[in-house]
Amino acid sequence: MADAVPITVARGDGIGPEIMDATLLILEKAGARLQIEEIDIGEKVYLSGNSAGIAPSAWDSLKRTRVFLKAPITTPQGGGFKSLNVTARKTLGLYANVRPCVSYYPFVRTKHPVMDVVIVRENEEDLYAGVEYRISASTYECLKLITQPGSEKIVRYAFEYARRNKRKKVTCFTKDNIMKMTDGLFHKVFDEIGKEYPDLQQEHWIVDIGAAKLADSPEVFDVIVMPNLYGDVLSDVAAQIAGSVGLAGSANIGQNYAMFEAIHGSAPRRAGQNLANPSGLLLGGVMMLVHIGQPEIAERVHNAWLATLEDGVHTYDIYDPTVSKEKVGTKEFAQAVVSRLGKRPQKLKPVAYAAGPPADASETKAPSKPPRPAPVRELKGADVFVNWESRDSDALAARIGPLAGPDFKLTMLTSRGMKVWPNGLEETYRGDQFRCRHMGAKDGPLPYSAIAALLGRLADAGISFAQVVSLYDFDGERGYSLGQGE
Repeated sequence: MADAVPITVARGDGIGPEIMDATLLILEKAGARLQIEEIDIGEKVYLSGNSAGIAPSAWDSLKRTRVFLKAPITTPQGGGFKSLNVTARKTLGLYANVRPCVSYYPFVRTKHPVMDVVIVRENEEDLYAGVEYRISASTYECLKLITQPGSEKIVRYAFEYARRNKRKKVTCFTKDNIMKMTDGLFHKVFDEIGKEYPDLQQEHWIVDIGAAKLADSPEVFDVIVMPNLYGDVLSDVAAQIAGSVGLAGSANIGQNYAMFEAIHGSAPRRAGQNLANPSGLLLGGVMMLVHIGQPEIAERVHNAWLATLEDGVHTYDIYDPTVSKEKVGTKEFAQAVVSRLGKRPQKLKPVAYAAGPPADASETKAPSKPPRPAPVRELKGADVFVNWESRDSDALAARIGPLAGPDFKLTMLTSRGMKVWPNGLEETYRGDQFRCRHMGAKDGPLPYSAIAALLGRLADAGISFAQVVSLYDFDGERGYSLGQGE
């Protein structure tokens, strides 16, 4: 086909090959113009000794095609294997994860018959940076990383998506009442960028009550944008309360690459039984067709799929004797969709995809803005994380306090973030690892050599420390959090 679009396909693990076969059959019969390159990823590659789960030759294909249709994979437990999904998203710069969560009442059971929510999830940062440490015998650490550019990209994407797709409202979920700096930055960026979109309603919810409201009354939401972890959890919740996680597709969009998939896993217990529902991957394929500029094929496939649901042809996971007419397997469901190509649903709302450029083009190309001036940064102190097996905070302060000078003074000890010295309560639990805050003994910025000298004195005294974090002011504003209770 002269106008065929190159794409990379991975059949994955578990039920992956079966649902990919079904998806590709439907796309082919619908007239999708695709030039397919296949790659191996996942469990077989992991177990061959490749801890990333993807071979260099597979990256070569993705660089050529820039479009990836991926079935679910299995990541072996233990052994230090890294998530291939996270690796692919970060390597290819797929910063936006888009998950439409729609109810198909009354043909799929749900408590929310008018639900139509799109979760826009930041895809590269947050706790998914995967920066973890064991810093004492009983304490482990995972760093939450939120950047201003990353927040700006995903928030602008959400607003552009809402505007292009004729949505009315964009909502932001964070936990900035607790994580005032990281989630606080995300919320601040949302408010700032939102001023450029006065045509759209805007609101912010604290994520816990927002999640409760989403589960109870999803019809009050439209597009929801949030950091990575919240988006991962709540997009699954939203898909499930809409009817089934098995019905939800996902797009991962970047400036130069895109990946499309189902949101569910590889379900190895269902593999090889002709049971799996291919709908999630198929709807991911529909999103792919829109992205590559074949909206008329996307519309044809999506409406045939809706007509199939409406006719009561259902796989086991959504089968309900009160509304379903036929329980079918993976292959039979695919054939049912193929037989309805060209048909439109009668009760469910038909879809219509605009012709023209790829639907995501405007969202991935944010308007250029002048770079922000670099802030004035002044070193004000250092947090040294010390291992102290006796867990006696007063004894630790007495031991290391005299070692602080001449540049520092010891001002605080915390355990698990809670201040335990000075004037700590006996009832507060103390672990075996303490954050020891050393602030400058004099006004003005500290030299970096002061931290090296401090660590040298602690080491000479036999103090075991796991890490040190420099404390800065940026343009005179404190760049570090207070301890709980400080």
